[in-house]
Amino acid sequence: MKIRPEELPHREVYKLLTGAVVPRPIAWVSTVSEAGENNLAPFSFFTAVCALPPTLLFCTSVRLVDGKPKDTLTNIRATGEFTVNVVTEPLAEAMNITAIDLPADVDEFKRAGLTPAPGTLVKAPYVVESPIHFECKLNQIVPISDEPGGGSIVIGTVVYIEMDDRVWREGNHIDFTAYEAIGRLTGAAYCRVNDLFDMPRLPPEIPPGG
Repeated sequence: MKIRPEELPHREVYKLLTGAVVPRPIAWVSTVSEAGENNLAPFSFFTAVCALPPTLLFCTSVRLVDGKPKDTLTNIRATGEFTVNVVTEPLAEAMNITAIDLPADVDEFKRAGLTPAPGTLVKAPYVVESPIHFECKLNQIVPISDEPGGGSIVIGTVVYIEMDDRVWREGNHIDFTAYEAIGRLTGAAYCRVNDLFDMPRLPPEIPPGG
C-alpha cells in the first residue's frame, strides 16, 4: 500500500499514524486556568527531548467538537506552567474519564475521583495517585495547524521531579514491575510494559572529541 496523506481525510491519516507509531507513552497533563480552575487531560503524542536542560514535549490537537484549542493549551498559554503525570494501569479508567471533552469550568480531577495537590515550583496541581510527576515551565509552543486535525507542540523545561518510593530505586532507576506504566496504541487499544528484554548498546566508533 502506497499512500499520499493529502489524498485522505485527516481522520484516516490519524488512524494510520496512531496505529503505526506505537507504543506511545501518555502525558497526563495538569494545568490551572487564570481563574484558578483545575484541568487534567491525557496526550499520547508525548516524549522526552533531552536531559540538559531536562525537557519534555507533548502535542495537543485542535478540539474536533468545536474546532477550538483544548483547555490545556489555553491554560499553558496563560500561565506558562504545567505538570506531566504518568498513567499507570490502576489509573487507566480515571485517565479515560479525563479524556472526555468537557466545558472549561468542569474539574476533571473531581469528575474522575482523583486528588489534586499543589505543585512545589509551579501552580499547576499534580495527581496524587500517580507515582511520577514532572513540573514544567513553558519553553515554547510551536503551532503546526489550527485546522481540525491539526495542533501544536508544547515544549516544557522540567523544574521539579517527584517519584514515589515504590517505583524509584537506588542509582535513579525505575522499577518497571512496580511502575505498571501503560502505553497508547490506537482506537481503544492500550499496552502494558511487562514483557521486557535487554540489549546492551554497542560502543561508539567515533574517537572522543573527534
